[in-house]
Amino acid sequence: MARISGVNIPTQKRVEVALTYIFGIGLSSSKNILEEAKVNPETRVKDLSESEINTIRGIISTDAYSVEGDLRREVTMNIKRLTDLGCYRGIRHRKGLPMRGQKTKTNARTRKGPRRAIAGKKK
Repeated sequence: MARISGVNIPTQKRVEVALTYIFGIGLSSSKNILEEAKVNPETRVKDLSESEINTIRGIISTDAYSVEGDLRREVTMNIKRLTDLGCYRGIRHRKGLPMRGQKTKTNARTRKGPRRAIAGKKK
Protein backbone atom coordinates (compact mmCIF):
# COMPACT_ATOMS: atom_id res chain seq x y z
CA MET A 1 0.00 0.00 0.00
CA ALA A 2 1.43 3.36 -1.06
CA ARG A 3 1.61 6.07 1.59
CA ILE A 4 1.82 9.67 0.40
CA SER A 5 1.79 12.65 2.81
CA GLY A 6 0.42 10.54 5.66
CA VAL A 7 -2.46 8.96 3.70
CA ASN A 8 -2.75 5.34 2.62
CA ILE A 9 -3.65 5.41 -1.06
CA PRO A 10 -5.98 2.59 -2.27
CA THR A 11 -4.01 0.11 -4.37
CA GLN A 12 -6.77 -1.11 -6.69
CA LYS A 13 -7.71 2.33 -8.06
CA ARG A 14 -6.16 4.31 -10.90
CA VAL A 15 -3.43 6.70 -9.77
CA GLU A 16 -5.41 9.68 -11.05
CA VAL A 17 -8.33 8.90 -8.72
CA ALA A 18 -6.26 7.52 -5.84
CA LEU A 19 -4.40 10.82 -5.38
CA THR A 20 -7.71 12.57 -4.69
CA TYR A 21 -7.89 10.68 -1.38
CA ILE A 22 -5.34 13.21 -0.12
CA PHE A 23 -7.06 16.26 1.41
CA GLY A 24 -6.25 19.25 -0.78
CA ILE A 25 -5.74 17.37 -4.04
CA GLY A 26 -8.63 17.21 -6.46
CA LEU A 27 -8.88 15.65 -9.90
CA SER A 28 -7.32 18.60 -11.76
CA SER A 29 -4.33 18.86 -9.37
CA SER A 30 -3.95 15.08 -9.57
CA LYS A 31 -3.71 15.28 -13.36
CA ASN A 32 -1.15 18.10 -13.11
CA ILE A 33 0.98 16.13 -10.62
CA LEU A 34 0.98 13.00 -12.82
CA GLU A 35 1.81 15.04 -15.91
CA GLU A 36 4.75 16.62 -14.09
CA ALA A 37 5.91 13.22 -12.80
CA LYS A 38 5.49 11.69 -16.30
CA VAL A 39 3.26 8.89 -14.97
CA ASN A 40 0.39 7.44 -16.99
CA PRO A 41 -2.88 8.33 -15.16
CA GLU A 42 -4.45 5.02 -16.24
CA THR A 43 -2.00 2.83 -14.30
CA ARG A 44 -3.12 1.26 -11.03
CA VAL A 45 -1.36 2.18 -7.79
CA LYS A 46 -0.21 -1.42 -7.25
CA ASP A 47 1.61 -1.31 -10.61
CA LEU A 48 3.61 1.82 -9.76
CA SER A 49 7.33 1.43 -9.18
CA GLU A 50 8.97 2.77 -6.03
CA SER A 51 10.74 5.51 -8.02
CA GLU A 52 7.44 6.74 -9.50
CA ILE A 53 5.86 6.88 -6.03
CA ASN A 54 8.89 8.82 -4.77
CA THR A 55 8.65 11.36 -7.62
CA ILE A 56 4.92 11.88 -6.93
CA ARG A 57 5.68 12.21 -3.21
CA GLY A 58 8.41 14.78 -3.99
CA ILE A 59 6.14 16.87 -6.21
CA ILE A 60 3.39 16.96 -3.58
CA SER A 61 5.81 17.83 -0.76
CA THR A 62 6.97 20.99 -2.54
CA ASP A 63 5.43 24.31 -1.55
CA ALA A 64 3.18 24.29 -4.63
CA TYR A 65 0.64 22.00 -2.91
CA SER A 66 -0.72 22.62 0.57
CA VAL A 67 -2.17 19.29 1.72
CA GLU A 68 -3.51 17.43 4.77
CA GLY A 69 -2.50 18.89 8.16
CA ASP A 70 -1.13 22.21 6.88
CA LEU A 71 -4.22 22.88 4.77
CA ARG A 72 -6.64 21.89 7.53
CA ARG A 73 -4.77 24.16 9.96
CA GLU A 74 -4.87 27.04 7.45
CA VAL A 75 -8.65 26.65 6.92
CA THR A 76 -9.39 26.55 10.65
CA MET A 77 -7.18 29.59 11.25
CA ASN A 78 -9.05 31.50 8.52
CA ILE A 79 -12.40 30.63 10.15
CA LYS A 80 -11.03 31.56 13.59
CA ARG A 81 -9.85 34.91 12.22
CA LEU A 82 -13.33 35.66 10.86
CA THR A 83 -15.03 34.75 14.15
CA ASP A 84 -12.56 36.84 16.18
CA LEU A 85 -13.15 39.84 13.93
CA GLY A 86 -16.88 39.56 14.47
CA CYS A 87 -17.63 40.22 10.82
CA TYR A 88 -20.81 38.95 9.17
CA ARG A 89 -19.25 35.68 7.94
CA GLY A 90 -17.65 35.10 11.33
CA ILE A 91 -20.96 35.53 13.15
CA ARG A 92 -22.64 33.10 10.73
CA HIS A 93 -19.83 30.57 11.38
CA ARG A 94 -20.35 31.00 15.13
CA LYS A 95 -24.12 30.45 14.87
CA GLY A 96 -23.77 27.52 12.48
CA LEU A 97 -25.73 29.16 9.68
CA PRO A 98 -24.89 29.41 5.96
CA MET A 99 -22.61 32.36 5.27
CA ARG A 100 -22.89 32.78 1.51
CA GLY A 101 -26.30 34.38 1.23
CA GLN A 102 -28.57 31.32 1.08
CA LYS A 103 -32.07 31.55 2.52
CA THR A 104 -32.64 29.85 5.85
CA LYS A 105 -36.43 29.78 6.23
CA THR A 106 -36.91 26.40 4.52
CA ASN A 107 -33.50 25.13 3.45
CA ALA A 108 -30.01 25.16 5.04
CA ARG A 109 -30.54 21.79 6.77
CA THR A 110 -26.95 20.72 6.12
CA ARG A 111 -25.65 23.67 8.07
CA LYS A 112 -28.38 23.89 10.76
CA GLY A 113 -28.71 20.16 11.42
CA PRO A 114 -31.91 18.13 11.79
CA ARG A 115 -35.18 19.88 12.62
CA ARG A 116 -35.95 20.40 16.29
CA ALA A 117 -39.56 20.42 17.52
CA ILE A 118 -40.80 23.59 19.18
CA ALA A 119 -42.55 22.83 22.49
CA GLY A 120 -46.14 24.01 22.89
CA LYS A 121 -46.75 24.83 19.23
CA LYS A 122 -50.10 23.32 18.24
CA LYS A 123 -52.76 24.40 15.81
